[in-house]
Amino acid sequence: MKRYDKPMTIAEMKAVKDSDIDFSDIPEADANFWASAKLRMPDRPKTATNVRYDSDMLEWFKAQGKGYQSRMNAVLRSFYEAHTSQTKR
Repeated sequence: MKRYDKPMTIAEMKAVKDSDIDFSDIPEADANFWASAKLRMPDRPKTATNVRYDSDMLEWFKAQGKGYQSRMNAVLRSFYEAHTSQTKR
């Protein structure tokens, strides 16, 4: 694995292959993780934006009923908080 210890340009980042990245320190978010995951709905102001999602993922969230966008936001916030808290340690 190649080490990337310094900031990279956008062109350098685009040239990196997944096989060049060491993911060994990132725990797998497997079925056991999601079975015990708790959904927390944040109560914060939202910003409107235009994003693109995989069709199957979007349809799955929509199939869960009203509030699917808030649930998608909650999942993203959970991921964000888990990773920003690791950075602060």
